Amino acid sequence: MRPHRLQRLATRFLLVVGTLAAVLGTPARAEEQKLDLSQYDITFADEFDTIDVSAWGPNTRWIAHTPWHGDFGDAQFVDPRPGFPFTTENGILTITAARNANGKWESGLLSGHDLKGHGFAQTYGYFEMRAKLPAGEGVWPAFWLMGTERSKYAVEVDVMEFYGHEPTKFQSYYHLWQMDGKSPEKHIGHMQQAGIDLTKDFHTFGVMIEKDKTTYYLDGVAYWSFDTPPEFAQPLFPLVNLALGSGFSIENTPDPSRLLVDYVRIYAKKPN
Repeated sequence: MRPHRLQRLATRFLLVVGTLAAVLGTPARAEEQKLDLSQYDITFADEFDTIDVSAWGPNTRWIAHTPWHGDFGDAQFVDPRPGFPFTTENGILTITAARNANGKWESGLLSGHDLKGHGFAQTYGYFEMRAKLPAGEGVWPAFWLMGTERSKYAVEVDVMEFYGHEPTKFQSYYHLWQMDGKSPEKHIGHMQQAGIDLTKDFHTFGVMIEKDKTTYYLDGVAYWSFDTPPEFAQPLFPLVNLALGSGFSIENTPDPSRLLVDYVRIYAKKPN
């Protein structure tokens, strides 16, 4: 699982914290609502015409596990094999969660870095995924970022976490995990009411991390921002996964369930 996370109680706590987003973070001002990338260049893009993934690398764009060997949720993230859990067709990546012959759930995760110096990571910039989310109780897809610094603490930026029993909502968080297990941690969340069923079509989920301000976007419109924590000043790398559960029942989860990803793109500000 991600560092210490996410048992049922922790999930419920973060959802409560999300209702206090007006205190913890503030909506962007009206003139900042629309995303403007005119001063940014693409530094990483996977359009998923094919999928370049292996279990642990080092010579592939993605690895199929968290670099710290941590699974989470109620489905095992498995090594890629022909036709499962990653397939591509017409520029769309499909990550499938399904029960195996023994009745155990298996699914897929992509990490853009292996923490051994292989892969892509970037300090500051805009990070975005365009995806169609799976429908049904128990599905738990996510697009998130992790920092390469892990000696003292670990930074996690959750651009989007989605729970299938609430198809018109999703959550965004950031976490500061202390590696010594003693120092104070931070777990700040925001629940976003999208007002539409996010399983019916493709949508973009993004975060702009600047030195002074961090802003989250849905379909190019800002919905949450806060002062950038100093711990964000480090290379961050993308992860995409289809997990199950997070404390919610998977008894009625559709088998198979599928997350469709059009692209993952990362941008950096152009030099002055």
